[in-house]
Amino acid sequence: MLNGHHLACPKCLDIITELKISFVDYVKLDIEERAEFKRSCDNEYHLSTLRTTYRMHKYSKWYRDLNNSQLIPQV
Repeated sequence: MLNGHHLACPKCLDIITELKISFVDYVKLDIEERAEFKRSCDNEYHLSTLRTTYRMHKYSKWYRDLNNSQLIPQV
């Protein structure tokens, strides 16, 4: 998932990996750059360097509620 605010899929409740790249930066990539970025995400090592944590999670009521329900791991 590009930089956003959801930590779990609303449909299946699986954990979503948030990426450091913003949507605006992603849409500025050309086709080849997007393909390379996707390949980086397919590689577990590179994916770990591209991940981020939702920075406002400490202040979000929905995040605290979700965290308290144990649907996501403690951060």
